[in-house]
Amino acid sequence: MDTQLKKKYGLFTAISMVVGIVIGSGVFFKAEKILGVTKGNLPLGILAWVIGGVIMMVCSYVFAVMATKYEYVNGVVDYSEVTVGKKYGYMMGWFFATIYYPTLTSVLAWVSARYTAVLFGWSIVGPECMVLSAFFLIASYAINALSPKIAGKFQVTTTVIKLIPLVLMGVVGVVVGLTSGMTMENFSHAVGEVTSKSGALLTAVCATAFAYEGWVIATSINAELRDAKKNLPIALVAGGAIVIVVYILYYVGLAGVVPNATLMENGQEGARLAFASLFSSVAGTLLFVFVIISCLGTLNGLMMGCTRGFYSLAARNVGPKPEVYQEVSPKTNMATNSSVLGLLLCAVWLAYFYGANLVETSWFGVVSFDSSELPIITVYAMYIPMFIAFLVKEKDLGFGKRFLMPSLGVIGCLFMVYAAIVSHKMAVVWYLVVFAVVMIAGAFFGKTKQIDR
Repeated sequence: MDTQLKKKYGLFTAISMVVGIVIGSGVFFKAEKILGVTKGNLPLGILAWVIGGVIMMVCSYVFAVMATKYEYVNGVVDYSEVTVGKKYGYMMGWFFATIYYPTLTSVLAWVSARYTAVLFGWSIVGPECMVLSAFFLIASYAINALSPKIAGKFQVTTTVIKLIPLVLMGVVGVVVGLTSGMTMENFSHAVGEVTSKSGALLTAVCATAFAYEGWVIATSINAELRDAKKNLPIALVAGGAIVIVVYILYYVGLAGVVPNATLMENGQEGARLAFASLFSSVAGTLLFVFVIISCLGTLNGLMMGCTRGFYSLAARNVGPKPEVYQEVSPKTNMATNSSVLGLLLCAVWLAYFYGANLVETSWFGVVSFDSSELPIITVYAMYIPMFIAFLVKEKDLGFGKRFLMPSLGVIGCLFMVYAAIVSHKMAVVWYLVVFAVVMIAGAFFGKTKQIDR
């Protein structure tokens, strides 16, 4: 039976994955939150985007250096295993497979449905939107599980499509805004007073974590990437730089088209209103369709990582029934059993996200938290031991790669953790309870069948 994934992706696909996974939802979805918490204070909001982007770039650079030294099956899991140890690597892989991948994938299914619902005038928390969420989740799974080559091509295509509305809004919006004076008006006048600028900034930076997250998922295809040691670092750094520039350009472009107060008042309709104001109703609607396609591209990229979650554990002979989840279909060259379990976990986390965050009265009482942000902050916390161990072990590297960048990475990760505590308060505690239960279960499976590679 074939248990090896073939080298089938090139550099452009890898860069497209980094750009495609990151761009497509957060820049629209979390921009509303950032505008709200900063009370329309554009300089403060842009500062949050810059801080979040810089932290992402520093971490991606450290991972890029790791990628030149380590290449096995599943990027970030391998890096954690080689730097900290096998047990830590297993627990990282378990976290990604059971919490990180499925929580973000499920949220992206809803975000894709959310903007589709806006287009048709439906409630973003109504039955139509939730049925669409389930449909998008299953459709993305089907593409990835049955034809990974088509999934790769879809990723490249949607990356090109999603850049169209973002770049148009960024370039045209900036030009129009500077000409009309709207940009300067929005920059110089906030909608309201921020009670605590530091608190608002920390909350906004925490929100950018979702918008910027996803780049590390591209490391999950390093075993399927041609010349991975050369191409993966290029993809991580180049893709991250593209994302930061596009995000800030888009955010400034919005400020040149519609008053911040109008964007804040209209919530999820804000992006559509901005496009319609700049390009006319018909053209604005068409570009908003591109926004939806870009969200689906992000969902596809996340699902590419999600379907491989339990395969990466089984390839190490750990986790539940590794002999089952390491099987690769000879027809599709895809880990089918791992894909099915990944989809089921996505369904569970989609139900949780809806019940904890979208209904008026939470289904889960006090055990409610934002599953679009806190799992991402957890990853930043889990990077810290990796960066420290890398700094200690890799004695053949120069000062910048060995000491400077990993140290900056640790500082950036600690900043993200602090921002989450300030922003989410007690919800962090309840999230950690759920996190602990899942990780304890993972520790049980880790002990049962762990075999040296």
